[in-house]
Amino acid sequence: MFSRFKKPDGPAKPGSPMPPGGGQTGAQTGGAASGGPKPSPSPMSQTRAPARSPAEVAQADKDRKRKERLQELKVELHKRLLENLNLAALEKATETSLKSEIAAISSEALEEMSVALNAQDRATLNQELYDEVMGLGPLEPLLKDESVSDILVNGPQRIFVERGGKLQLTDVTFKDERHLLRIIDKIVSAVGRRVDESNPYCDARLADGSRFNCMVPPVAVDGSLVSIRKFKKEKLKIDDLIRFGAFTEEMALYLEAAVSTRLNIIVSGGTGSGKTTTLNALSSFIDNAERVLTIEDTAELQLQQVHVGRMESRPPNVEGKGAVTQRDCLRNALRMRPDRIIVGETRGEEVIDMLQAMNTGHDGSMTTIHANNPRDGISRLENMVAMAGIEMPLKAVRSQIASAVNLIVQASRMQDGSRRMTSVTEITGMEGEVISMQEVFRYERLGVQPDGKIIGRFNATGVRSHYSERFKQWGFNLPPAIYEPIV
Repeated sequence: MFSRFKKPDGPAKPGSPMPPGGGQTGAQTGGAASGGPKPSPSPMSQTRAPARSPAEVAQADKDRKRKERLQELKVELHKRLLENLNLAALEKATETSLKSEIAAISSEALEEMSVALNAQDRATLNQELYDEVMGLGPLEPLLKDESVSDILVNGPQRIFVERGGKLQLTDVTFKDERHLLRIIDKIVSAVGRRVDESNPYCDARLADGSRFNCMVPPVAVDGSLVSIRKFKKEKLKIDDLIRFGAFTEEMALYLEAAVSTRLNIIVSGGTGSGKTTTLNALSSFIDNAERVLTIEDTAELQLQQVHVGRMESRPPNVEGKGAVTQRDCLRNALRMRPDRIIVGETRGEEVIDMLQAMNTGHDGSMTTIHANNPRDGISRLENMVAMAGIEMPLKAVRSQIASAVNLIVQASRMQDGSRRMTSVTEITGMEGEVISMQEVFRYERLGVQPDGKIIGRFNATGVRSHYSERFKQWGFNLPPAIYEPIV
């Protein structure tokens, strides 16, 4: 019956952006078949590290001393490289020729220092030197690792990454705070910014599109803080998210109808819950004949249409001038004959213009907000209107929201690292001074497996869509079965 999408058929790929953690039914995840979830092991049994043998301790100490020795050599060799390399010619040099030149200077310096290294250590050292000169130093291998989605630096000695939704401490380190600050300065200076005591934080975008944020001392107490949200090169489609277990085929059919019939949609969720990924996937249902304009603080959306105009806000320069806000972009977008406007994230006074656009002929617009659930999402919109300094009665604000927003899609990250579309909720109007809402689909948690994986299923609530007649008028005859709950 549901032929437009391929059904899920197997586990997700390792490191996928939407790894499965539940499944669609209790039987599929083991909830029903095993007679219910088994009790989790005690916290002590999960966290107690196994005792290491004397040989393992000795090897770990040897590896540590080797790493320290290579770090000291790298500092000295880096100084020599800066003295001998033609820095002006670096941009024109090929990677192969530059690596050869670095290897030659490194080899000569090691001979002068009477240092003998094996082939593996020499290759490691030369690669790290190349990363220092042309890349972001110790962070470069993490940026190249496709399984890493976030890089989080808490001072020079503690660098974490997120893989498959879980944070892991790496063995990557900077030599000291000065080394870390030099890499930060390299990033921000490339986009015409600076960080220092008078301006201790910065947002930027790396050359590959990754989102960068930093905060330096004295605001960062224990060393500079860096966060890099890596840019996903692959464009995830609805089929991919169904396969990863983010939502079901029935929910995809409903969402296709919602986007195609130009409902105004808000994707709500916490940090790292998959809001942008969900927004990208929903945009795949937009017709290629429509003109779409996107507005973001940091360009992350990867829309798959032919006619897309992208805008990015700009922070003020060091003199505090030249800022271009999302609200500025949105006001100009309204003069560019858009069919739809997509705002990457609404979090400030631009909410006024966004709601007005949704209410004045730009149906089918979409945005994301930070909120824990759909009802909280409505409250966030009300608060943003208030913070914008617009003096309106609360009932008028709610009436504006109720007439502008049709659908709230809630994205959540579970404690096992998986992302789920936990709720699809329609806004149906006003009842007195309260915005009325009805949930059409939800994710039901049933328990936790011994390995920490969430057991759960997606289910319809049994409520027929408020927009069913609209769907039919646009040619989307959704089968009544998709609204029937699993008993």
